[in-house]
Amino acid sequence: MPALRRAHVDVGALRRNVETVARVVAPAAVMAVVKADGYGHGAERAARAAVAGGATMLGVADVAEALALRAAGIDTPVLAWLHDADPDFSSAVEGGVTLGISTRRQLERAAEAGSVGSPALLHLKIDTGLGRNGAVRADWAGFFETARGFEAEGRVRVEGLFSHLSNTGPDDDRAQLAAFEEATALARAAGLQPRIRHLASTAGALRLPETRLDLVRLGIGLYGLSPYDDADSAALGLVPAMRVESRLISVKRVAAGTGVSYGYTYRPAADSWLGLVPLGYADGIPRHVSNTGSVWVDGRVHPIVGRVAMDQFVVDLGEHEAAVGDRVVLFGDPVEGFPSADDWAEAASTINYEIVTRLGRRVQRVES
Repeated sequence: MPALRRAHVDVGALRRNVETVARVVAPAAVMAVVKADGYGHGAERAARAAVAGGATMLGVADVAEALALRAAGIDTPVLAWLHDADPDFSSAVEGGVTLGISTRRQLERAAEAGSVGSPALLHLKIDTGLGRNGAVRADWAGFFETARGFEAEGRVRVEGLFSHLSNTGPDDDRAQLAAFEEATALARAAGLQPRIRHLASTAGALRLPETRLDLVRLGIGLYGLSPYDDADSAALGLVPAMRVESRLISVKRVAAGTGVSYGYTYRPAADSWLGLVPLGYADGIPRHVSNTGSVWVDGRVHPIVGRVAMDQFVVDLGEHEAAVGDRVVLFGDPVEGFPSADDWAEAASTINYEIVTRLGRRVQRVES
């Protein structure tokens, strides 16, 4: 019998999503972002599928994630950009991990880890308006001069320059692009020659061609989900790669007015069948989908009712006489009739990114 809680990951969809975006953004290359365990899909699995689809680089948040890919035998160039306050980069340099560098202190630590013959590979990050990590405008000139000094010593090699769009709107993104071009000019004036410039993630890459530069970072689009409120996966030519399933473990007939789950926040208006699904907020099911979300059961979509508990939630089946053991799909590809991650995001007042990345360890990932 299949696992009680499972997330089916379609590796073919992952590969095809990369191929689709690569065709659109060419001649820019594609970095596949596989941080946070591949947005919940499995980092190694997502990385291998993405490379098969044409990705030439991988992106992760931190060095530990990058080294896990190396330990799995993946030798594709990988960039890690989120670091501790006073990082030790020796393991990254030894593992051939490219470092996203945002501060002078990080530059110094990278130079300490690198050496002539084995320099630390760097992408310098600048803040063009998102307000997160990256060197601020007032520091750009000094930041680039310091990097060039270490490069002249042979301890680092500045391979790239990057930033991150806010995706607020075309005007704001174009203002960030202008700032990025200003920073690029300053970097070159300092004697740096970054051959890989990247600014756009999925949202910018698909709708603002001028932001594609040399490389785009494909995150949510890799997993077949849309970064937009006004276009779904199908409209972008993408296929959701994850389908989360379980099965009914209890079915019972209750009278109208019967209270359901903690606090009796739901009482059926008529006699009804209730089904029990063995996933809850310990598995990453948002408590906010209580009385707002829905699932597919045996060919029909039914509402989640009552409060989602730690390990289980209830579905009102109405007059649908489902049976214990019947298949339940929480979300998947809406083309197949299932609720989507977008539907769940709307029900939970969040975004599809959170729906897939928050799934817990009890949900077994299965390739399909």
